[in-house]
Amino acid sequence: MSRALWLWALALVALLPLAGLRAQDALPPAPYAYTQLEDPALEAKATALMHTLRCLKCQSQSIADSDAPMAGDMRHQVRSRILAGEEPEAVRAWLIERYGDYVSYSPEVSQTTWPLFVIPALLLLAALAVLLRRLGRARSDEGEAA
Repeated sequence: MSRALWLWALALVALLPLAGLRAQDALPPAPYAYTQLEDPALEAKATALMHTLRCLKCQSQSIADSDAPMAGDMRHQVRSRILAGEEPEAVRAWLIERYGDYVSYSPEVSQTTWPLFVIPALLLLAALAVLLRRLGRARSDEGEAA
């Protein structure tokens, strides 16, 4: 095989994953991605839950506010499961199990999230210790100078 043919084959293999990504965005949205539930009470439950879940693609928006296809799929899952009679906390638990703790704007303390809660407290205690030590030195320096 010639060198040019090898280069063309390598380029084709490198570009194949891009074709799959493009096809994924070309799919039509899920039925409940942009359609509200007919029952206002169920839609209110779904909307309240969607505002507490993070879009994994946008990361700075909730799935209720995001236009990303993945957020649309997640909205569809939330509405479908609530329409089927699941409680919002059960839907939240399922989404956390499926996508991880990061999907929730208010993570619970677990084996994977405990550092998020402990490290800020430790940093605050360390800063307080440094501050107290410096204030103690400043007072002792003032006492020696007087």
